[in-house]
Amino acid sequence: MYQLDAPFYFYGLGILPILWVAYFLVMGWKRRAQNRFAQSSLMEKLSPHRSKFKPALKLLMLSLGISLLILGLVNPKIGTQLETVKREGVDIVFAIDVSKSMLAEDIAPNRLEKSKRLVSAIINQLASDRIGIIAYAAQAIPQLPITTDYGAAKMFLQALNTNMLSSQGTALDAALDLSGTYFDDEDQTNRVVFLISDGEDHSEEGASAAQRAANMGIRIFTFGVGTAEGAPIPIKRNGVVDSYKKDLEGVTVITKRNAAILEEIAESADGEYVDGNDTQAVLDFVAETLKNMDKKEFEAKKFVSYKDQFQAFLFAGFLLILLELFLFETKTKWVQRLNLFNEK
Repeated sequence: MYQLDAPFYFYGLGILPILWVAYFLVMGWKRRAQNRFAQSSLMEKLSPHRSKFKPALKLLMLSLGISLLILGLVNPKIGTQLETVKREGVDIVFAIDVSKSMLAEDIAPNRLEKSKRLVSAIINQLASDRIGIIAYAAQAIPQLPITTDYGAAKMFLQALNTNMLSSQGTALDAALDLSGTYFDDEDQTNRVVFLISDGEDHSEEGASAAQRAANMGIRIFTFGVGTAEGAPIPIKRNGVVDSYKKDLEGVTVITKRNAAILEEIAESADGEYVDGNDTQAVLDFVAETLKNMDKKEFEAKKFVSYKDQFQAFLFAGFLLILLELFLFETKTKWVQRLNLFNEK
């Protein structure tokens, strides 16, 4: 297993094509200048020790030297050992509402983007907890199973949008029932669901689903996004608001945050409701809540003992460039005697 410490230095390899083009331009210019001075047969007599092979060899050595120096700056590291590391944490599932009502812009830039930024901020302050992600609207779909890979979690998080589910609506019960399948470790004492939504539930089964989750030892904490006053749901075309969603009678739909149902769900599963519009309040609440929970020890495999390998590349690169500086373009006598390159 290996990793690159500073891969952006690979852009330095762009020097090589410039170097080669400059070499061929200079060689062409020298050849034309020599032809104007004398014929090639006469030049052979005037400069019998001039090597045709050495200039290309110097270019090759210089190119290899620069490549090795750049590779040294990139600093490849090799993981020499795969170890099982003991970690302690809580299993957390983020259930994120992706229904059309989450496009309302009563919270900038809109409720869904606010939810994604909120979850990302929570992930940033986690240390060794395992996390999973569920997206739901009229139905719930798993996005990321329980993992310690926070980078993958953020990638899946950014991919969430309101078009990923064809059927619309908000079924909190489907999200809570699906979250129960994420916790397959019977020894896990703390199972947590962070549900982020505007609370518009069209299934009316959220509280009963929360009770089923509580019976499985799952605590549910709800974060409400949006305002009680509400806002229309924009319909955009090419990023510009074209119109607003209307009901069957042609009246513009106003979607409002329903904090009451989110509070009911949290209370049914030994959790709490927090206003998700205040990011710092949520972060402080999550940090304090997780700190007071018992941590479950679990195993995670990872490569450790990464060792820097830049020293060999830098040494070889400097050595090649140094040799290139002291390599003259005249024929080498002992090589000439061996006639390896037919330079007689």
